[in-house]
Amino acid sequence: MVERFNGRLSQVLRSHHFNSAEDLEKTLHRFVWLYNHHLPQKALGHEAPVQALKKWKMKAPDLFVKNVRNHPGPDMLRQNWIAASEKVR
Repeated sequence: MVERFNGRLSQVLRSHHFNSAEDLEKTLHRFVWLYNHHLPQKALGHEAPVQALKKWKMKAPDLFVKNVRNHPGPDMLRQNWIAASEKVR
């Protein structure tokens, strides 16, 4: 599934012109949301990843600590680590 995601993402990146880093970031967030919520995957029984995950959670709720949600966004832990390492320099 990762190969398919990367292939589709490459198509988006080749077919769009981005005016800024912010424009690119917004497009990537929209693509991830679309991919996870609306694009059915053959490997998941022709369901979108979030739909398949919710169905799996209903069958085996004890395997899940948190609710199934999609939170595309910046990796705050990584950003905090980078900011802290820059202060040390």
